[in-house]
Amino acid sequence: MTGIPETQGLQHSLGQVRILRFDPGHAAIEYRCGPQMCHSGGVAQGGFVAGWIDAAMAHAVIARFGTDQIPISLELKISYYAPANPGLVIAEGWIESGKRTLFAEGRLTDSAGTVLAKGSSTIRLIAATRVAATMTGAQA
Repeated sequence: MTGIPETQGLQHSLGQVRILRFDPGHAAIEYRCGPQMCHSGGVAQGGFVAGWIDAAMAHAVIARFGTDQIPISLELKISYYAPANPGLVIAEGWIESGKRTLFAEGRLTDSAGTVLAKGSSTIRLIAATRVAATMTGAQA
């Protein structure tokens, strides 16, 4: 628990509406792309697109391995196919393979199902206790 209210946390910043799927190794999350997330021409800034896909892949890992292991991105690649505009988008993520070092894929679609972007990630699982100890040491 970070002590940050949900209305000010990462989910809020990314515009998360709801989790549509949270099955072992697969997740889907609905986001609302707002005008404040866009640059010229009403196109979502690429960092939000990457964040939505990255979050979906992390949720897929958490759905499979629980919260005792924290997914840490070692590498993230996003390919953009079409602009994401204000409105609802759906980010999906799934695990392709691996046990401690995982390979995940994801995609972002609009409400009509058009693929806007695809992503892949190499993810390392780190014990939650180790991550917490690192955070405590940084705050001391």
